[in-house]
Amino acid sequence: MNLPHIGFRNLKTAFAAALCALLYAITDRNPTFACIGAIFGMGTDMDNSKLHGGNRLFGTIIGGLLGIVLFWVYLQFYPEAGHSFFLVVLLFIGVIILILLSQYFWVGAVQPGGVVLCIILFNTPVETYVSYSINRIIDTGIGVLVALLINYLLPRHRLVAWKNKILGIVKAK
Repeated sequence: MNLPHIGFRNLKTAFAAALCALLYAITDRNPTFACIGAIFGMGTDMDNSKLHGGNRLFGTIIGGLLGIVLFWVYLQFYPEAGHSFFLVVLLFIGVIILILLSQYFWVGAVQPGGVVLCIILFNTPVETYVSYSINRIIDTGIGVLVALLINYLLPRHRLVAWKNKILGIVKAK
């Protein structure tokens, strides 16, 4: 049985999330979705990061833009909101469209796109559904980009070489 340990991926993931939080603290913005994007975007290597980060980013883009369109349709029929049955119908249609778009653009986008779509349709105030969606897309993109950058700058082979060099220096003393 392998015991849990703190490895390079753990450290890079924590670093990416913390870097996002720091960047957002400087700009006085909420870092939540950038940090989530960074955590989802960190993989074992660049290919894995591109896959998982792409799933999150493209899912958020597709789900966010689709959510804007469907919520706009909803408001055309019910400008005062409050009719959840129609939202159920729009969700049904939206999930079908989401899956079709994901099959075309990025297959792994279905799950994260579905999360964003549900949040926009059922949990976002009428006044902020567009800005919420756009901010969610931007923040997720920033987080994924930070994760990719860290994984690019600190690949495993480089970290292992540094670790071995440091251990060699310590053993020599």
